[in-house]
Amino acid sequence: MIAILKTTQVIISVIIVCLILIQTKNAGLSSGIKNSFTAYRSLRGVEKAVFILTAVLGVLLVANSFLLIKLS
Repeated sequence: MIAILKTTQVIISVIIVCLILIQTKNAGLSSGIKNSFTAYRSLRGVEKAVFILTAVLGVLLVANSFLLIKLS
């Protein structure tokens, strides 16, 4: 059981890293300064789905971590 949880932990972590890299693809230093004064815009379509999936996987990662601690 612990081996499955550890494998799941690694898989979720890799997916979260990939999703975060997708989200910050165009957020370099110059674009961050340039766009810091623009109005707030809402997330739409794929961008919203990636954001929600990142949050859900983050919660699953924390829950999996607690299960690993509890079973160890």
